Amino acid sequence: MPSQEFKHISFHDQIQRNKIKSFLLIVVIFAFFLILGYVIALILDPGYFFIILIFATIFSLIYVLVGYYNSDKIALASVKAKPASRTEHRMLYHAAEGISIASGLPMPKLYVMEAEEINAFATGRNPQKSVICFTTGALKKLDKQELEGVMAHEMSHIANYDIRFMTLTVVLIGMISILAQLFLRSLWFSSMSGGRNRDGRAQLILILIGVLLAILAPIAAQLVSFAISRKREYAADATGVKFTRYPAGLANALKKIKNESVSEKEKKHRVSKAMAPLFISDPFKKKVQGLFSTHPPIDSRIKQLERM
Repeated sequence: MPSQEFKHISFHDQIQRNKIKSFLLIVVIFAFFLILGYVIALILDPGYFFIILIFATIFSLIYVLVGYYNSDKIALASVKAKPASRTEHRMLYHAAEGISIASGLPMPKLYVMEAEEINAFATGRNPQKSVICFTTGALKKLDKQELEGVMAHEMSHIANYDIRFMTLTVVLIGMISILAQLFLRSLWFSSMSGGRNRDGRAQLILILIGVLLAILAPIAAQLVSFAISRKREYAADATGVKFTRYPAGLANALKKIKNESVSEKEKKHRVSKAMAPLFISDPFKKKVQGLFSTHPPIDSRIKQLERM
C-alpha cells in the first residue's frame, strides 16, 4: 500500500481546494478592513470617518485600476520584452497553440525577455487581452514537454482570472493602508491642534486599540495577500496539469529552475519587486521561504505534481 506522502491526488481537487482557500483569504482581508473601519468610526465622528472612507476608496480604486487596464504594457516595458518571432521561437508558438486548443482559451500574445534564468509570466486583464512572456533562458534550457508545462501554468493564470483576483486584493490592501494612514494623521493633527477632549479611560483604551490596528492591519493584510499569491500558484500548477494531462512536464521544468545557478551578473538583471508575483518562479531566488514569500517552495510544488 503506498505511503500517505505519495498517495495520488486529483488535479480537480487541488484546483478546487486552492480556489476556496484563496476566496477565504480574501474574506480575511475584507474582515481586517471592516474591523479597522468599525473601530475608527467609534473613535472619530461618524461623518468624518465617512469622508475618510470615501477618499480611501476612490484613491485606491483609481490608482489600481489605471495599473490594471495597462498591466500588460507596464509589465512588458519594465522587463524590456520584445514580441516573439514565429520563425525564431517556433517551439514557443507551438506550445501556446497546443495549450490554447486544449484549454479553449484564445491564443495569447507572446513576448520574450533577455535573461539567462528559466522564468515566464502572464499578464492581461482577461483572456482576450492576455500576454505571456518567456525568458531567453527558458527557451534555451527547456525541452518540448517542459516548455508546454510552463506554458500551461501561465495560461492557467489567465483561465483562473488571477490578475483580476490579485487586483481585488491590492485594492483592499490599498484601502486598508490609506484608511490607517489617514486615521493616524487625524489623531496627530487633532492632538497638535488641541482638538476634541478625549478624557475617560474607555476612550483612551479605544484609541490605543485603534492605533494598534492601524499599524498592524496593513501588515497583516499584506501577509495574507502573499498567502493568496502562493495558493494561486498551486492552483495554476494543478490547472496546467488539467490542460496537458502530463504533470511531469511542469515538474521537470521546476526541477531545472531549482537546480540552475544564477551568476552575479544575472542577479543584477532583476525585475521590480511588484513584478515578482507574476513569474512562475520568484526571480529574486530567496533561499528562505516563509510568510513574506510570493511563491510556495519549489520542492513542495514538485512533490504535489509528482502525486498527480
